[in-house]
Amino acid sequence: MMLLIVGLVAFFTIHLIPTNRGLRDGLVERFGEGPYKGIFSVASLVALILIVYGYGKMQAYLGSKNPVLWEAPTWASHLALLLMIPAFIALAASFVPSRIGAILKHPMLVAVKIWALAHLLANGDAASLVLFSSFLAYAVYDRISLKRRGDQGRGAVGASSINDAIVIGIGLSLYLLMAFYGHPYLIGVPVIG
Repeated sequence: MMLLIVGLVAFFTIHLIPTNRGLRDGLVERFGEGPYKGIFSVASLVALILIVYGYGKMQAYLGSKNPVLWEAPTWASHLALLLMIPAFIALAASFVPSRIGAILKHPMLVAVKIWALAHLLANGDAASLVLFSSFLAYAVYDRISLKRRGDQGRGAVGASSINDAIVIGIGLSLYLLMAFYGHPYLIGVPVIG
């Protein structure tokens, strides 16, 4: 559990820097925009690797070092599968200008919140509770932080019906790929079939 917690603390500490404009601007001024983004990206990747490795290791100890706190009912797994559809559409909207992204304002945060909630519903072990509740809490905090800083989110610049269709198509394609291939291969847990 320690590796998972260290990864989460590192990841969220790194991601709290942009929420403090003075700190972020000071680091950019000191190191430059490019080096700041490079260090931010590398540090985030290392922390993410720790999270994934730590979580995977805890899943191997399911029941002993990673106690099951509750058994998720079958309906919760089905609801999680359903919730992941809008999560993937929101994820796609964070990269493609669309009216969907403009409505969601911060589509990446919406995707993270839905992803975390869906996985909290479907997983009752301690490691899952720590992982997914951490991401949910951070996404809620970041959204509040953005609102306080006056960040109105994504606008409708470049949005069109075609881009909305592209966002939905990409989101559904990613959903199907993850459900049928990615989740069993990357996570080791089949979600369909």
